[in-house]
Amino acid sequence: MAFRDLMARLGAGNATVDAVLDHPETTPGGSVSGTVTVTGGRIPQDVREVRVELVATVEVESGDNTWREDVTFGTTAVGGAFRVEPGEQRRIPFSFRVPLQCPFTSLDGWRLHGMKVGLRTRVDIPEAVDPGDVDPVEVLPLPVQRTVLQALTARGFSFKGADVEKGRLRGSDLPFYQEVEFAPPRDLRGRVNELEVTFLADPQGVEVVLEVDRRGGLLTEGRDVGGRVHVGHADTDVAAVGARLDAAIRQLGARRGWL
Repeated sequence: MAFRDLMARLGAGNATVDAVLDHPETTPGGSVSGTVTVTGGRIPQDVREVRVELVATVEVESGDNTWREDVTFGTTAVGGAFRVEPGEQRRIPFSFRVPLQCPFTSLDGWRLHGMKVGLRTRVDIPEAVDPGDVDPVEVLPLPVQRTVLQALTARGFSFKGADVEKGRLRGSDLPFYQEVEFAPPRDLRGRVNELEVTFLADPQGVEVVLEVDRRGGLLTEGRDVGGRVHVGHADTDVAAVGARLDAAIRQLGARRGWL
């Protein structure tokens, strides 16, 4: 019996956990729901807590080095203490809210390269290896975010890609933020190398942070991130939003001397 206890604590014969999502898609501010199934191992085990958490893969920069790491956010306890017997199955339904500033991972049916958000399920068992389980979650943009992206495309900006940076901007709720990268339209080529857009969503709408890469030097928050435009959730008129964005970009250009 002592040997089986030891092996369970090392992970051999331990309880296992599996989460099945009701729907693999959600949106920032939406919800994720499903069922967690805990299956007992070779010996009875006491479970302190079952929790689910969202995990995003983010890019970290330090000096000349860049790497990726997983950052946890949106943790929610879905089950309290119980004992799971050998071979027993406990099914625990769950539902929780996705943070409004969660990165989106796909756009118009296309998965964005490098964008990864997943649901990790953890079971807290004393003195045992945590039998974690991670399931991918597809996050679709909010209607107002999609409107901003369409407006920039209509202005002539070309989508290049997206990534998630570790750190905070003014107004960030999470320890990271998403950057969507655009190549400039024809009338700005030679003066602007790239436009980066960050969405900082709140219950009223999104603050669109515009950051310009001019001649290889990205503006930093400390110097001047560029411009900010707040767009309400109901503002989904592409032409109207485009006019506001164009005015902000031109104001930034005049202020920085490249327009």
